Amino acid sequence: MGFLEKYSNDYAQIARLGLPILVGQVGMIIVGFADNIMVGRYSTQALASASFVNGVFNTAIFACTGFSYGLTPLVGALFSQKRKGEIGGIIRTGLIINALFAIMVSFLMGILYLNVEHLGQPDELLPIIRPYFLLYLGGILPISIFQVFAQWSWGIKNSAMPMWIILGSNVLNIIGNWLLIYGNFGLPELGLFGAGISTLTARWLCAIVITCIFFIRKHNREYAFGFKTTGMSLQRVKQINIVSWPVSLQSTMESASFSVVALMAGWLGALELASFQIFIVISTLGFCIYYSIGSAIAVLVSNETGLGDRQGQRRVAFAGYHIMLMLVIAASVLILALNRYLISAFTEDGPVIAMTLTLIFPLLLYQVGDATQITFANALRGTSNVLPMLWIAFVSYLLIGIPSSYLLGFTAGLGLYGLILSFSVSLFTAAVLFLYFFLRTTRMKNR
Repeated sequence: MGFLEKYSNDYAQIARLGLPILVGQVGMIIVGFADNIMVGRYSTQALASASFVNGVFNTAIFACTGFSYGLTPLVGALFSQKRKGEIGGIIRTGLIINALFAIMVSFLMGILYLNVEHLGQPDELLPIIRPYFLLYLGGILPISIFQVFAQWSWGIKNSAMPMWIILGSNVLNIIGNWLLIYGNFGLPELGLFGAGISTLTARWLCAIVITCIFFIRKHNREYAFGFKTTGMSLQRVKQINIVSWPVSLQSTMESASFSVVALMAGWLGALELASFQIFIVISTLGFCIYYSIGSAIAVLVSNETGLGDRQGQRRVAFAGYHIMLMLVIAASVLILALNRYLISAFTEDGPVIAMTLTLIFPLLLYQVGDATQITFANALRGTSNVLPMLWIAFVSYLLIGIPSSYLLGFTAGLGLYGLILSFSVSLFTAAVLFLYFFLRTTRMKNR
């Protein structure tokens, strides 16, 4: 069997499932670009404040979305076995557990809010940071609600529905930004606070719409019936927690390392923090695209897991990695060709533009490491053998990533360039370990 013939069906399935997720992620990228362009053109102080709050909340948001990702292999395996009622029961229990998790995370972020002045940020930014922080805090619960139903939709291979919801809310978010940041059409000029109001509204809208679709649409009748008639059971709670906690903690530790680097960037000054925010938004161009394919990989590997096909698990994973590498090349070409235009879209501040331009090489290196670790982390997630993800994340992002950030940024005197370069150290370490455990898991189950 030829190479293309071996993988062609998997390419098609990954593309069919991943493309709607990709479109939704691109929509989120566009909103991220629009948010930061509007905020950056409002003031450099607003952009730096957004950088800090976004960086800190990345940990909370990734914890919640990561916790919901534990539902994907469970739904995917049940879907391949055509057990729709049980899927509804899983979603009901998952919704309750995820909501409680989101409330816990919100409480912890509330404690952080009360101590924000002790985090070493420039004093002049604190009056802008505080109200924006509170609005972000109100958006944690709707993110978790939306993600639970999104995992259900992706797990049953209907990735288009969440895409349309995300795109619709993104349009409203951009319009809200334009109205509230600058005070258009007679509305008050609220700056960064206005951007926060718009984002919070969009997040709650997403949660409400996807919940209504789950219960109202006739095609979902069996899932909704299972949701309504299946009670909580200790076995189901245990099943969800066993998968969800490792995935969540892995995502949390990864994003925590990024949040710590955001804090370090703030130690360097407002200029570096603004430049760091532009880097993060541009790097999101790659991350969101890669994660859309990664989500498709996780779903399809979980389908093979439900069927007990270990060879199929590997085939899907490597077909996904081939697609990832093509996307890395496309993203890198785009960044090289348009880097100055991308950066100048966020700010007209010459020193910020000049500093961000120096970060192009570590940004390109970042793409390769990020795409690789996303591929095999999601492949491992699809097997439901997620416990290794805990210590891989701990070693890669915390034991290696954070110290390398400080060493490169401060000890070696490379400043912001060193902080950005350190991301690749942790990403490549994680990539190798995720690949090793994915291969080990599929090999051991073949015996």
